[in-house]
Amino acid sequence: MKIMYSILCLALLIVGCKAEPDNSANELFAKNSETALQSMLDWESETPDYSIYADNAVAYNTYFGAENDSTMIQSEEAKARDKSMLSKYDFKLLTNPPVFLPGVNADTKLPDGSVRYYGAWEVTLPATDSTEAKSGVIRLYESFDFDTDGKIAVQQGYGDYSGLMMYLNQ
Repeated sequence: MKIMYSILCLALLIVGCKAEPDNSANELFAKNSETALQSMLDWESETPDYSIYADNAVAYNTYFGAENDSTMIQSEEAKARDKSMLSKYDFKLLTNPPVFLPGVNADTKLPDGSVRYYGAWEVTLPATDSTEAKSGVIRLYESFDFDTDGKIAVQQGYGDYSGLMMYLNQ
């Protein structure tokens, strides 16, 4: 009987000493997913909040014919371009809520809190006195990388932007 109690106590000791799994990457991903969603919803409502971006945040220009490989998101030029785009087109997130996927560090291949998603947006060129409204759907893969303060540091999106703009403006 003593042997049974000894084995039971030893088993409880072993189970009790089991290390808790590190869930910090999942918690960071969940927090950063909220920021990514806020960025998308702000764009849809035509009220971009640049405070969720790091001061030196960049957006990679992934569209055909881009003159520069990246744009400083906080620059006045980029903000003016956003304002112009939002005044000309209406954006509707069709994949709502979007399905976010955790990203990984390129070197370690371990989750790093970055956020990825695949989704669809409807972009509409509103009607004018002489033209009817015209809409197109663009499917995107987009990623968001964050700095240590939880602000978006890098944003990039892949989709047929050029084709959509040609279609809407022809």
